[in-house]
Amino acid sequence: MGSGHYFWAILYFASLCSASLANNAKINFREKEKKVLDQILGAGKYDARIRPSGINGTANKPTNVEVNMFLRSISKIDDYKMEYSVQLTFREQWTDERLKFDDIQGRLKYLTLTEANRVWMPDLFFSNEKEGHFHNIIMPNVYIRIFPNGSVLYSIRISLTLACPMNLKLYPLDRQICSLRMASYGWTTNDLVFLWKEGDPVQVVKNLHLPRFTLEKFLTDYCNSKTNTGEYSCLKVDLLFKREFSYYLIQIYIPCCMLVIVSWVSFWLDQGAVPARVSLGVTTLLTMATQTSGINASLPPVSYTKAIDVWTGVCLTFVFGALLEFALVNYASRSDMHKENMKKKRRDLEQASLDAASDLLDTDSNATFAMKPLVRHPGDPLALEKRLQCEVHMQAPKRPNCCKTWLSKFPTRSKRIDVISRITFPLVFALFNLVYWSTYLFREEEDETF
Repeated sequence: MGSGHYFWAILYFASLCSASLANNAKINFREKEKKVLDQILGAGKYDARIRPSGINGTANKPTNVEVNMFLRSISKIDDYKMEYSVQLTFREQWTDERLKFDDIQGRLKYLTLTEANRVWMPDLFFSNEKEGHFHNIIMPNVYIRIFPNGSVLYSIRISLTLACPMNLKLYPLDRQICSLRMASYGWTTNDLVFLWKEGDPVQVVKNLHLPRFTLEKFLTDYCNSKTNTGEYSCLKVDLLFKREFSYYLIQIYIPCCMLVIVSWVSFWLDQGAVPARVSLGVTTLLTMATQTSGINASLPPVSYTKAIDVWTGVCLTFVFGALLEFALVNYASRSDMHKENMKKKRRDLEQASLDAASDLLDTDSNATFAMKPLVRHPGDPLALEKRLQCEVHMQAPKRPNCCKTWLSKFPTRSKRIDVISRITFPLVFALFNLVYWSTYLFREEEDETF
């Protein structure tokens, strides 16, 4: 029993000794890291103002900086300001021969710094940036790793608001290309060249959610620029966004169609219901105008015509046409009433003349020497009636016209206008929809130049 206690005591003592040795090794290892940092970045040993040498240590060659990034989120795409906001982790990597150190047989993989001013940094800037800021919660989201071969990795998390010039001719059936441009501010291509990292230079977070757009794809490219001070290296990422049409279909297109159809209800109302037809036409016209102004308020005042302008303009024209149709019906109705009154007066006069003629004939028949005339005068009503009958029989028979036969069922012009409008307005609107959707949907495919 006692020997067992001795065994466990010895084992416990050995573990304490090994832990103490491990702690001492860690302490010594961290002290070696400090010595390495002092050795390569000590006072008078490294000057951060001087750029690193080029490939293979050649001083006359430019320094190559490889760039890659990780898109964390895209918060908004503003059509009115023509800008978009993005949060990304931005990385640069280059080689500085002056920062080589001994890796202690592979035990020291890299050194980590949090102060960017300790080493030389490329003067990269985002050329289409409007606003930007770093992230400092809880600590500044930035680090620098120095590898034994002198390679330097710089990583930082930033949020940017970038300009995105848009072509809104096909809005809201459009696709937009927004760019992220990075260039050197002071170093020309003779001193500094930016390169995309081989493999996968741009990564996008999975399940990227945008309220009104979908990121279809992206493309990396070069965009070197020449000025009167020299040529500067430039990189760019083109992001292709497709606008989600379902939102605009529910919020704009379907309500406009409903307003146009509601304006046609006046064609089915009685011609005498003047207050109902006027109030319906004016209400739909004002509602359509309000809808159009609300749409234009969210878009910039551009000089060209957008697809949504064509839609709202035609819908507004249809609603206005329905209101004008009632004015025409009202005018035709009053004209029909006037003609009816004139016909009534004419019939009364003809009846009065016929009554007077019949009274005169009755008086002549009672006379002793009264004789019926063998030849009738042209103004005699019986002669006129016979002449009309002869003319009708002499006319050649004509083919019956279906449209005229159908319209003859409606005795007044005002009623005919309403009946024709019930058919004409929906047919023309359906034809417009066919032309509109076929034109802009096919143009969307043709204008895709990405």
